[in-house]
Amino acid sequence: MIAPENDKPTILIVEDETGPRNALKMILRPFYDLHAVENAQAALQLLKEQPVDLVTLDLKLPDRPGVELLRELKLEHEGLEVIIITGYGSLKSAMDGLRYGAAGYLLKPFNVTELITLIKQTLAKKQRLDRLRHCLRRQPDLREADTDLAVAWEQLRHQYSRAGAAQPGDSRFGQYAPVVGFLSDVLEVSNRELFSHSQRVSFYSTQLGNHLPLSEIERMSLTLGAWLHDIGMIGIGGQIPGKTGPLEEGLAEGNHRHTDLGTRILLPFALPAEVSQIIAYHHELFDGSGYPEGLQGDGIPLFARIVSIGQRFDEMTASPPPQASVSRDEAMKQLQAQAGTRFDPELVELFAQVVREGTASFAPFAPVPGPATTP
Repeated sequence: MIAPENDKPTILIVEDETGPRNALKMILRPFYDLHAVENAQAALQLLKEQPVDLVTLDLKLPDRPGVELLRELKLEHEGLEVIIITGYGSLKSAMDGLRYGAAGYLLKPFNVTELITLIKQTLAKKQRLDRLRHCLRRQPDLREADTDLAVAWEQLRHQYSRAGAAQPGDSRFGQYAPVVGFLSDVLEVSNRELFSHSQRVSFYSTQLGNHLPLSEIERMSLTLGAWLHDIGMIGIGGQIPGKTGPLEEGLAEGNHRHTDLGTRILLPFALPAEVSQIIAYHHELFDGSGYPEGLQGDGIPLFARIVSIGQRFDEMTASPPPQASVSRDEAMKQLQAQAGTRFDPELVELFAQVVREGTASFAPFAPVPGPATTP
């Protein structure tokens, strides 16, 4: 159950240790309605009985791992936000938290100001996304069966703005910031794993692009296009709240259509041409065996060649269960083994440099890095 928008927001504290649990209650009680439980089972039971806006979650619980509970909460309770607060943090747990939809991640002992700020930001985001979900439910089908796909998406954007849900967007994207904010929110409410994948691919592609002599607008276009490269997946079955059809159903039908759908979705938004090229051609392969047009070598737009590397690297290093992910070094070896067939060999070697430098280590819960400024 999700709390109504009136009165104070409701927070559920899931913490097995008495000291941290009482500290959180003391800090948060003046601002929020609170519930506190000691284990996962009690948390799930309370959520069946009480409306809750946000959960603070410890990762070490007596009856089951906190990451497992996080995944269940995000799957079963649409719109529920979760912030991890743990004394047992690691890069893996942070990555798992990001993948399964945590809004933030704090280590104990936490800074009180940081905690309050994160909760306020998360609740503001929740309100915005709840309004977008409402708009999506009212909107005609946004999938490929809709012959006026671009028109439907433009109508959704106007509804989103009129509902007061629009966010200013990331200033790095200049005049495109409001559009980026809108599309980012649509990705997040439609399919969280797709949203997280998009974050990481944009990160890796940006890091690779920072090693090339690109102009500022080109760097911005690369970051943005990588972020939106799979936006067309929403058109073939990315889960839209209130509608049926998870991502897997769209994939089962054949995902080759998502490149065309992505470019159609973005038609009304007047984004840079390079963004559309990334969306259209990021599945082309260097030897000409890719899709949709079988382009080969330098005939594939440069930014699409970059994003294809970032996408494959993420697929190998961040595979969700039951698939097994591999280390960054092993993923790099596999990329190098396919240089000249699947991937541009010169770009693969540049990306190997990125990996060696350590800048391919994605930082969970941090924004995608801005394009490097040209000296």
